[in-house]
Amino acid sequence: MIFYFSGTGNTRWAATQIAEAVGDELLFIPELISKGSYEFSLQPGERIGFCFPTHGWQVPGIVRGFIRKLRINGLEPDTFCWSLTTCGDNVGETMTILNKDLAANDRLKTNGKPLQATAVFSVVMPETYVCLPFMYTDTEEREQEKISAAKAQLPHIAECIREKRTGVEELVKGSTPRLYSYVIGGYFNKRMIHDRKFTVDREKCIGCGKCAKVCPVENIKGTPPEWIHNERCTCCMACYHYCPTHAINYGKTTRKRGQYFFNRRGDQR
Repeated sequence: MIFYFSGTGNTRWAATQIAEAVGDELLFIPELISKGSYEFSLQPGERIGFCFPTHGWQVPGIVRGFIRKLRINGLEPDTFCWSLTTCGDNVGETMTILNKDLAANDRLKTNGKPLQATAVFSVVMPETYVCLPFMYTDTEEREQEKISAAKAQLPHIAECIREKRTGVEELVKGSTPRLYSYVIGGYFNKRMIHDRKFTVDREKCIGCGKCAKVCPVENIKGTPPEWIHNERCTCCMACYHYCPTHAINYGKTTRKRGQYFFNRRGDQR
């Protein structure tokens, strides 16, 4: 089984390619949380995978919260666990953080041995976070370059998973991964993941309700949209990127930023 989270579709696409290649089931983490589904059972020899986007050089809070409550029956000391994270540039120590979270859950231990992702991968995909002055969406040309490279990379990843190769670490960590994840990322994920800055231009809003439909944590209601402020917002920016009229913004920074979601133009598969 593959547990995954995705906001603008990059990770969903990558996870789907892997699932189809290895024949594993995809499970969407926000839907599981909504249903209160945290307990699962493995068949002998079954694999476990985690797929998610890197948020501020860390595992997204929604994924970390899910892992804290996760219980998997049928775990064996040699159960094969792997993980893939998508990113716009690099991932820092994201996978180290994932394995610490897995190790902290006593319900994921067998004979005292914690579940660990022993094959980890990063896949560079088009940029989606545009809420800081120096962050922009990629050009169309750069989008295509990244997706083409990812298409070439995924069959190899699928082969590693199918063959249950352990000790695999294929990550773009960046030049100072600990600084990225524990200092900058620590501040980012503690202070900047919230919905308080989202606004809607009522003159541009066409009342389509798309933003509410694509929000993975059901944090938007009505048209024009209102953010519920339920403290579940992941700042995945799906509401911003999917808005067909660019009526949604995050403060003033995004007013002149581009929009992106996977296959937005219908030319990405």
